[in-house]
Amino acid sequence: MKIAIASDDGKTIASHFGRTRGFVIVEAADGKIVNSEYRPNTFTGHATGAEGESQVADRHGPILSALADCQVVVARGMGRRIYDDLAGAGIEVFVTTEALAEKAAGQYLMGKLVDNPDQACDHSNDEQ
Repeated sequence: MKIAIASDDGKTIASHFGRTRGFVIVEAADGKIVNSEYRPNTFTGHATGAEGESQVADRHGPILSALADCQVVVARGMGRRIYDDLAGAGIEVFVTTEALAEKAAGQYLMGKLVDNPDQACDHSNDEQ
């Protein structure tokens, strides 16, 4: 299984999913971390500068495709629409207060990572 953790530096969890510089992709087997890699964010509207009305039709398609091999996504904040879109794609989503990527992955594997969906980013007009 793979866990995608939004991270700007490969160690801490980014506070904004769509604006993260990349994702720590943690691979786990038998409840243990077996591999970890960093995947640069070249696919969210925020990261590519393709925000606004032109992105509305399929705003989250690129990120859903880029993380399709992951079963879990973790961030410290995200818009409600992307939260719902990830969940709708069958991906388990966690908005956490945990700051460290490796610690959050370990908490998830132990069944102790807490989801705080009401702590999502408030975007008003911007929903990523």
